[in-house]
Amino acid sequence: CPECGKSFRRRSHLVRCEQTHTGERPFCCPDGRKGFKHNSTLITHRRIHTRERLYECPECRECVKSFSDHSNLISHQRLHSREWLCQCGECRRSFSQSSHLIHH
Repeated sequence: CPECGKSFRRRSHLVRCEQTHTGERPFCCPDGRKGFKHNSTLITHRRIHTRERLYECPECRECVKSFSDHSNLISHQRLHSREWLCQCGECRRSFSQSSHLIHH
């Protein structure tokens, strides 16, 4: 990469690195004004518009929730299992993500 000096075996990885430096976002959403660096990110974003939900919660039959993004499913499952909960030292309230605790 002429910008940072990193070397890549694949040209596609070099192109991806160059886009990081230039801010180029060649994959545009036809339904919105957003552009993305990677096609895979655009595909995930498009699920917002199509309301496609690929990831269902297998843990709980009561919630019947599904998610368009795998990481959102993982966060949701933490609520059921009480895994990785972040707890406020002052009020003892628990959060599934550290960013939610910080915001609290």
